[in-house]
Amino acid sequence: MSADYKATLNLPKTSFPMKANLANREPQMLKHWDEIGIYNKIREARDGHDKFVLLDGPPYANGSIHIGHAVNKVLKDIIIKSKSLSGFDAPYVPGWDCHGLPIEHQVEKKYGRVGGKLDAQEFRAACREFAKKQVDGQRQDFERLGIFGEWDDPYLTLAPKYEAEQIRAFATIISNNHLYKGYKPVHWCLDCRSALAEAEVEYEDKTSPSIDVAFKVVDAEQFLEQFGPLDDAGSGDISVVIWTTTPWTLPGNQAVALHHDLEYSLVQTPWLGGSRLVVASDLVETVMSRFGFSDYRELGRTEGHGFEGQELKHPFLDRTVPIILGEHVTLDAGTGAVHTAPGHGQEDFEVGLKYKLPIENPVGDNGCFLPSTEFFAGLNVHKASEPIKQVLTDHQTLLHNEAVTHSYPHCWRHKTPVIFRATPQWFVSMEKEGLRDHALTAIDQVSFTPNWGMQRIRGMVEGRPDWCISRQRTWGVPIAVFIHRETDELHPDTLNLLEQVAQRVEQGGINAWFELSAEELLSPEDAKNYVKVTDIMDVWFDSGMAHHCVPKTHDNLKYPADLYLEGSDQHRGWFQSSLLTSVAMHDRAPYGGVLTHGFTVDERGRKMSKSLGNVVQPQSVTKTLGADVLRLWVAATDYRNEIAVSDEILKRVSDSYRRIRNTARFLLGNLDGFDPANDSVAEKDMIALDSYMVREAERLQNELIAAYDSYEFHNIYQKVHNYCVVDLGGFFLDIIKDRLYTTQTNSLPRRS
Repeated sequence: MSADYKATLNLPKTSFPMKANLANREPQMLKHWDEIGIYNKIREARDGHDKFVLLDGPPYANGSIHIGHAVNKVLKDIIIKSKSLSGFDAPYVPGWDCHGLPIEHQVEKKYGRVGGKLDAQEFRAACREFAKKQVDGQRQDFERLGIFGEWDDPYLTLAPKYEAEQIRAFATIISNNHLYKGYKPVHWCLDCRSALAEAEVEYEDKTSPSIDVAFKVVDAEQFLEQFGPLDDAGSGDISVVIWTTTPWTLPGNQAVALHHDLEYSLVQTPWLGGSRLVVASDLVETVMSRFGFSDYRELGRTEGHGFEGQELKHPFLDRTVPIILGEHVTLDAGTGAVHTAPGHGQEDFEVGLKYKLPIENPVGDNGCFLPSTEFFAGLNVHKASEPIKQVLTDHQTLLHNEAVTHSYPHCWRHKTPVIFRATPQWFVSMEKEGLRDHALTAIDQVSFTPNWGMQRIRGMVEGRPDWCISRQRTWGVPIAVFIHRETDELHPDTLNLLEQVAQRVEQGGINAWFELSAEELLSPEDAKNYVKVTDIMDVWFDSGMAHHCVPKTHDNLKYPADLYLEGSDQHRGWFQSSLLTSVAMHDRAPYGGVLTHGFTVDERGRKMSKSLGNVVQPQSVTKTLGADVLRLWVAATDYRNEIAVSDEILKRVSDSYRRIRNTARFLLGNLDGFDPANDSVAEKDMIALDSYMVREAERLQNELIAAYDSYEFHNIYQKVHNYCVVDLGGFFLDIIKDRLYTTQTNSLPRRS
């Protein structure tokens, strides 16, 4: 009878399962953690320690979470947990952005526009209910990813307390003299029927009609004097030629701009039987070729500044317009002469102010020309190009037209082209109290990861226009001020009135303002002279105020936060709106650090798209591979660049997860029966190999802590995976198996 040698071996023994079975086991773990209140236990254990605050950038409360949301929340969770393990009190209050147009559109799909089936109050109530339902759905998905946080008490921008604090913050910005009301051209979405902020505009290629138009010189003799004595003055009418890709703006034309220092040529051409045209000298050959003129000759040249004040005839309206000078005129395209419509462009507006030009806007909020617009009354601007070209042809002022593809601003929600349209709006000034300069100074005090983030946000702040914060919509926090009926001036007691409004909103939400009559807050005399503003605030203003509102509603947070963490698009979005509101209020950045991650793409670097069939849904991953594999993928990827994901990539991560897990299982199995209190061996008594591995483990631990502190999570994954596969699996554990299995249980070699 053979001996049972198996009983004489110290074989591994552990209750740690062979298979992870994450998709089934994780919900049980989450349920257990919830029952024991693990997040609150962590908070209690860290109470009184130094605080580390990562302020959550609120996702928008609309639709299911996508893989980009998962990347964002998992990165935040890794940081929060690592900071807690490092000894910090690191609370996490998740938040949601709950006002704005996408929610309005969802409600409009069901009920129609305000004033149809629902009045404004009922419409806002429907928006509120829709947003809350979206929050609940997204919250479940985030919790399924193992994200620890105050899920029972998140911050919502629709919460009355948040809305009230936002109005108080708005009062501070007013008191610091950053707000003004102005009639300026703003990006206007015809679908939103509202102004857009810079962050709501994205640039896409668009095919537009490109036309060259002649503005005939009124006094040809006086105009020719600028060229000095000419051997050959030519013959025919003289016209300055402009080029534009927005023909619909021509009814608003008030001037033609030349550059002070550029040289302009008088060119004899065969157009209309013989006409003289004025274009930039460096562009003569290009422009004449575009017109198809081979029989032309230059008659003379002179610099642009001499033409300032010369009068031109509008190409189809019965008015004259001046030649003005502008630094924005370039030789990049066109003719070197720029059609100027102050009601339809920022640069046109600024140069128009300098020359006191009329700021005429003949376009209504529906994108149609006003009834008073000659030739084009009632016509939609996007359908006006052909009629305008026909009118130009009839007036013999159209030189050339062709289609061009160029970068053009689009609404980021509707993906449709926007227009520039001058309207009365509320603005935060970038210049009036030096907000731009103060913001740039504040940026220099912030730590950016990756460090290129600093230059990116600097460039955007340096170049951005004043911030249009007003929207002509229904669902949002009101610009809760009273203005004089005739002068548009703010009520002299605005700050006190805003506090009274904030108190009412805190009790009854934003409806408290919209249902308020002027008589309830103002004296009878003031109620006659002052009217209530009905505009709402830009939704970026809502979330941008989180640095103020969230610590006011959650006393475990602080201002400024230690870290903001969002995708790379937020340098023009939340990072910037938070910066500007914080500097406008407190003259400092709302964050000590900013961490940016890239966008998710497939393994070939393509954007996620249903049509390509390459979309990876986090919900599907948690149901098959488990949330831990998804989390390991996030940790393993260098987030500073685009983040590649696919089923194949996740399968490889799952294999890596299995290797790390099996290493842990082997270690646990061999610790069976080991009592650290009685069985530990001092390092000086250890076998040399074991002592060496202890020092290696310590070195690795120090490297990991340093990597956590510098947010280099992909390095952590690589180091841990490499340690498990190479240092342990391929070296140490392979060598010590015999010693573990065959030496006596309490012997020094085994205990070592």
